[in-house]
Amino acid sequence: MPSAAERTRTLVQSTSSGVLLIPGVETTRPELLAPQARVVGPDGEVFLLFPADSPAVRAATHAHDDELSALLEITDVAPVSVPHRIRGRAWVSGWLTCAPGLAEPGAMMLRLEVGELCVDDLWGASAVEPEDFARAPVDPLVAHEAELLQHLHSAHGEQVQELCGLLGERADGAAGPGGAARGRGRAVPLALDRFGLRVRFVGDRCFDARFDFPAPVRDVTELRRAMHTLFEAAAH
Repeated sequence: MPSAAERTRTLVQSTSSGVLLIPGVETTRPELLAPQARVVGPDGEVFLLFPADSPAVRAATHAHDDELSALLEITDVAPVSVPHRIRGRAWVSGWLTCAPGLAEPGAMMLRLEVGELCVDDLWGASAVEPEDFARAPVDPLVAHEAELLQHLHSAHGEQVQELCGLLGERADGAAGPGGAARGRGRAVPLALDRFGLRVRFVGDRCFDARFDFPAPVRDVTELRRAMHTLFEAAAH
């Protein structure tokens, strides 16, 4: 399974929505506290791009002695329609400063020096050490996960449904009396990473099942082969 540090780093560098919370800074337009871009630097610091006139930039500009604390909150929502759609959250707290010269005119890059991190997602809740976060790899599928899950859901729904056959007794009740996978229930691809696919089965009861790949995948090409292996196993 991916480590807590890897999951946190992947969330930070994903397109999931994020908001920067700064004590004493309030706005009637929450979108003004949402960074336009996020990237992790070589030492594990998080760079956040904002319009130059945003409340966050004004606060960082007028802060003294690099003592402006801030909390970046990231919310991960499943890209397909499914009950309990929020897949997880990550929190990164630290100290905020301006990083001039790294953004185009009219924008400002802010640097968040990381002090504490934690993640609460489909794998569970865990604190993360800043050093582990700085060294953690980003999941290679993160840039494509949303479109891949949507494609699986729309174009390969029947094959995803057939994965229920790999669950044995766990499938009973997942899709109505007798556990009929093609009955009233449905199987929704919920999350995808280099280690495997998570599916949410929705019927008389709702539960998640994890289908591990034979080996971690490194790109979309290897993912296609791994998914073919899974579907072949379910078909037999």
